[in-house]
Amino acid sequence: MTAGTELLTVPQVMERLQLGRTAVYDLLRTRQLPSLTLGRARRIPTHALTDFIHTRLDQEAAA
Repeated sequence: MTAGTELLTVPQVMERLQLGRTAVYDLLRTRQLPSLTLGRARRIPTHALTDFIHTRLDQEAAA
């Protein structure tokens, strides 16, 4: 992990994407949104969320 990489909780990702808990966990389960597990906690690096958003925007533009 690079210096300055922030880790987000699932509720933080829910808020940023305006999605419910189930939808966010579906993205994590299908590996569309990478995460790390620290003990029992799931954390999503901010760069992974940014990459996910850019990928989805690119897919929408190509459709």
